[in-house]
Amino acid sequence: MDFDPARVVRREALFGGVGSVLVQALEESPLPAPFTTVLLCELSPGGRVGAHVQQTDSEIVVGLAGEAVLYVDGLAHALRPGGAAGLPLGGKLEIDNASAEAPFRYLIVKAAYLPSR
Repeated sequence: MDFDPARVVRREALFGGVGSVLVQALEESPLPAPFTTVLLCELSPGGRVGAHVQQTDSEIVVGLAGEAVLYVDGLAHALRPGGAAGLPLGGKLEIDNASAEAPFRYLIVKAAYLPSR
């Protein structure tokens, strides 16, 4: 899975982190509820996405290439290709690229909170 140069955005020091993150929304049309977006992301070698709270959506982070440590509400989770970690609405996330030489590529799938019926 590659980035589309016409659609990718480079974010520097995301949420007070270190390095850059490439971000591209993958959806071509509206997604069915509860899903709100799917993002292809790549964190630079040695980079970090700073701690931030999920204010509107829950998230699933899926590793595609490289290795990272995700901190979900302060608890460390190693994430490798094919692995996934969930983050609830209101949860705090931080991502550290475990490599100083290779980027960490991942998907973020966001879903809106739907109260139980």
